[in-house]
Amino acid sequence: MAQHDFRHSLFNPAHTLIECRTLAAGLYQVTGHGGGIQPGDTLICTVKGSRDLPMTLEVDKVRYLINPPGQWTATARGPDLRGQAVLGWSIRCDECSREEPFEFLVLESDSLPVRTSKAVARIGAMGWQPRGENHLCPTCAKKQPD
Repeated sequence: MAQHDFRHSLFNPAHTLIECRTLAAGLYQVTGHGGGIQPGDTLICTVKGSRDLPMTLEVDKVRYLINPPGQWTATARGPDLRGQAVLGWSIRCDECSREEPFEFLVLESDSLPVRTSKAVARIGAMGWQPRGENHLCPTCAKKQPD
């Protein structure tokens, strides 16, 4: 069971994701090139409409195509994204004033407090540390005494 990273941030033409289509709730058809994908492997790709928000898929079946060589198509299971939206917010470090945009998933029906809690969870996953109502970037957080 291997893990293959096909996010947009990796510019490796020998290892690319061509298409990821939704077949049903939580079921995807993925077409790619390279990587030696096998059933049971994990694919990390970018959520549609996002720059860098990761989505993890578990490969069920793989079929390698004869032409073009190295291309494959697979069915994979992952999160059901129906009714969800990608939001883009920005965060500023209280110490060094570094600003970083980030994205996170919300249900379209989520209230502002729920969206805020999901944003806090996402920036925590990115390494930012809370400090009162503000936050410290990963660099400044490392400099703080414990």
